[in-house]
Amino acid sequence: MQQTRFAWYLLAPAIILLAVLLVLPIAIMAIYTFYEFVTAGVEKANYTLANWQEFFTDSYYHLFLWKTARVAAITALACAVMGYIPAYFIWMTSFRHKWLLLLLLIVPFWISFTIRTFSWIHILGEQGAINVTLKTLGIIDSPIQMLYTEGAVIMGMIHFLLPYMILNVYVSLEGIDRDLLSAARTLGCTSAQAFREVTLPLSLPGLCAGLLLCFVLAAGSYVTPQILGGNRDALFGNLVYDTIMEQLNWPMGSTLSIVLFVLLGIVSAIYSRYMGLSTIFKGLSR
Repeated sequence: MQQTRFAWYLLAPAIILLAVLLVLPIAIMAIYTFYEFVTAGVEKANYTLANWQEFFTDSYYHLFLWKTARVAAITALACAVMGYIPAYFIWMTSFRHKWLLLLLLIVPFWISFTIRTFSWIHILGEQGAINVTLKTLGIIDSPIQMLYTEGAVIMGMIHFLLPYMILNVYVSLEGIDRDLLSAARTLGCTSAQAFREVTLPLSLPGLCAGLLLCFVLAAGSYVTPQILGGNRDALFGNLVYDTIMEQLNWPMGSTLSIVLFVLLGIVSAIYSRYMGLSTIFKGLSR
């Protein structure tokens, strides 16, 4: 009994911080969804379901939600395809100082995410590196519109999220017993068969963890679509920002925020039910 009480004392600071900084703000936001919007910056505590009714009946919000899910899914799948190869290489390499490869992987995190996103303007813009190179080589006569498109948004998010995918896959690969590969080769498997029958199935938890992490972070992204996308390429996070900061409609903005929070929570809960979240925590702790 005394040990249990002592354990709760140790957990109390973390629990209080979580309650004050996470649970309480979400609860306040949930309450705001039932407020009545009067005019910009003014709302009344007349509890109503008008905000929720507007969300469920207005297809405008549904289109934003569908587009966000589609862009997030494309980003996550692209990160999976592009991230598995370097993760596999780092795992298989005989280089003695493997930690240097992992260090190079996290070097981008030393630079501000916003600065890294802005750098794509100098690559994809009309006077960016790609267009200037193509014009110099005589391949094109006029600049190609690459910036402020959905493709630019996806590329920017891949740039941001790819290290998370690589780390999660690498952690999963590190947990594989290499003797299993030797046994498979002894039983007559080729290198490709050993990868298909042993390595890939055993690394699926890390791959799925990376997919979830990339999907959730991409779906909640605001900065990348704001910088690299146009008005037609805004995502749900941008819609929440515009509703709160430009229209000053806190009740509707809170409603949209709770919708995104709940939907991403459902996706995470489904993953946790079938795969577990431990692999994600391992990947983030590297």
